[in-house]
Amino acid sequence: MKERLKTLTRVTPIKITLFVIFIALVLFLADFRFLHFMELKALDLRIVSRGAQPPGGETVIAVIDEKSLAELGRWPWSRATIARLVDALHKAGAKALGFDVIFSEPDESAHLKTIDTIIHELKKSGVKEEKIISILNKKKAMGDTDALLASSIGRAKNVTLGYFFHLSQKDISHLSENDISEKVKLISNSRYQMIKAPEKDTGDYALIHGWAPEVNLKILSDAATGSGYFNAIPDKDGAMRWSLLVIKFKGDYYPSLAVSVLRQYLDSPVLSLSLQEYGVENLGIGRIKIPTDEAGRLLINYLGPAKTFPHYSIADIIEGKIPPEKLRDKIVLVGATAMGIYDLRATPFGITYPGVEIHATVIDNILRGNFLIHSGLTKFIDVCLIILLGLVTGFIISRLRAVSGIIAVLILLGFFVAANILLFSRFNVWLNLVYPVLTMLAVYLGITVYRYVSEEKEKKKIRGAFQYYLTASVINEMLKDPTKLKLGGDKKDLSVLFSDIRGFTTISEKLTPEELVSLLNEYLTAMTDIVFEYEGLLDKYMGDAIMAVYGAPLDQPDHAKRACLTALAMMDELRKLQDKWQKENRPALDIGIGINTGEMVVGNMGSQMRFDYTVMGDMVNLGSRLEGINKEYGTNIIISEFTYNAVSDIVTCRELDWVQVKGKQKPIKIYELLGEKKDEGKWKDLVQIFERGLAFYRNAKWDEAIAAFQQVLTIRPEDKPSLTYIERCKKLKEEPPTQSWDGVFTMKTK
Repeated sequence: MKERLKTLTRVTPIKITLFVIFIALVLFLADFRFLHFMELKALDLRIVSRGAQPPGGETVIAVIDEKSLAELGRWPWSRATIARLVDALHKAGAKALGFDVIFSEPDESAHLKTIDTIIHELKKSGVKEEKIISILNKKKAMGDTDALLASSIGRAKNVTLGYFFHLSQKDISHLSENDISEKVKLISNSRYQMIKAPEKDTGDYALIHGWAPEVNLKILSDAATGSGYFNAIPDKDGAMRWSLLVIKFKGDYYPSLAVSVLRQYLDSPVLSLSLQEYGVENLGIGRIKIPTDEAGRLLINYLGPAKTFPHYSIADIIEGKIPPEKLRDKIVLVGATAMGIYDLRATPFGITYPGVEIHATVIDNILRGNFLIHSGLTKFIDVCLIILLGLVTGFIISRLRAVSGIIAVLILLGFFVAANILLFSRFNVWLNLVYPVLTMLAVYLGITVYRYVSEEKEKKKIRGAFQYYLTASVINEMLKDPTKLKLGGDKKDLSVLFSDIRGFTTISEKLTPEELVSLLNEYLTAMTDIVFEYEGLLDKYMGDAIMAVYGAPLDQPDHAKRACLTALAMMDELRKLQDKWQKENRPALDIGIGINTGEMVVGNMGSQMRFDYTVMGDMVNLGSRLEGINKEYGTNIIISEFTYNAVSDIVTCRELDWVQVKGKQKPIKIYELLGEKKDEGKWKDLVQIFERGLAFYRNAKWDEAIAAFQQVLTIRPEDKPSLTYIERCKKLKEEPPTQSWDGVFTMKTK
């Protein structure tokens, strides 16, 4: 149970990946404010980087600009001026006219005030001349600019007036219920006419609710064809990205100014609203379906910076300076662009975007069907992308090295960002950019930190395990890539070296413990340094014996060569030590070395608490046997035929014998390692004559063999292998073998 709990709580790359994905999904579904803000900014960047797109051409803007203010006076203008504008647009053939301004108060006129004062004074003074009062009333009627504007609106029959809703209760504290009811009557001709809603809860909680409308004068509202609110609700950062197309007020649903003007332009089709339990499903203007979110908001697809739509100064329109064909059959929106009037909004294209042009953009989006696609389906795709890209990143990072991993992640990031931007620019699909990108980066960072911590821990473990068995350069190579050290057993082609001191027991009996330890440490230090010099693994000390491995834990294709050169260097160093010990009147040591090459099992052997990195197998045992065989032939270094086959081109050897070692059924050929190939000249005659004697020996020609080996002794008087063979031939000559002679020598001991 404890082990199972330990396994469950162990940190792994896949657990890190799943944890990051889980956190990302929680934040995404909870619409975490900061990341939502980042995604909105990323949306703005995509809109701007896409570049300006041309509008459809149906909508133009009559602007209250600096030129109009200079020529027509400061705002607000007399209603007579507005009436002249309406008449000019009607004459030019404009099809629909919408006002992004409100006329909620009577027009201020000093002329009318003077007439009212005269009438009041006449009545007060008792003058009852009806003719005078009638003339004054006629003059008053002629000077009523609100009536003048209402008359112009009535003649045009295509005017939609703008108004706004109070969206908080404190804003209507000054209004009575009767006041509100009277105001509502003035906008009753502009509501959604066809409402499709389920019988139960219609999702009202998602809709924006108005508390009371602030409307135009009754005389103007009665003359207008329709009306629409121009409430604008920015995002938390102040930018206008959504257009609110429906507001609910006292059981009715009201359209925005853009929707109302567009309805007028399309010859008054039915305005429809489809509701579900979660809120608005879609809006309709006749056959046109408008996708919105649950609150009835349309995501505005901005086409470009300010003046993407044609702007015409109202002063120029009134004076007839704008050609009629530029206004004929157009939707004309009237609004302010002058800085002093403050109808400027923050949008992706800047913070001084005219509010009236937002209405124009919404109208163009609807007419062209040019909507940004952001729905429940895209949110589902966002969730899938967060999961998929997180898993792919985790898979990549956990299987690649640091540099390769970051390159792969950057490629994946670049591909995703490019695909995201392409989908937006070509198909208007808004897929979340921030969450998938942050998920990938968080997975990369999490796994990288984990790998750094775990690899440092692993490096510390490796350094501790091998610092006494490997040279520092080999350890450093292992630490660069700890995966090269595969824990557990694995079969590899390796070379193993065994060395042992001859007659060590006899020598130890002649020395005090302190002298023995000093002598042995001096010898082992020198031999170990040589093993490390050729980057061998010091497997273990076995009393006075040394075991070294080549080709593990790091791959060494030339492991047989390294083992042989180590043996030759050991003998050179031993001779130096023998001279030193002789001068110090200390006993000289002699050693035997056995080397074998072949397939061995290598890895950590032992338990979870205690283990050794070592090699095992028959080929290891054979190496140990070869070290012992030196005693039989009086040699120092014996290698197997397997090692010889790997190093025959770089070292000089002489074949010693065919032997059958204890525990082996099949005989092997053994060689004495004499030196490097560069010194082959001094061994050439000896080797040739010895091999000739060996051939006579195997053919049972004892006398010829003895003669050949004696000839070797003339070259090297103390050549113990030749002495061994001479003695062996004499015995065989006296007692010939009874069975078929194959020349194989069978070892009786290890």
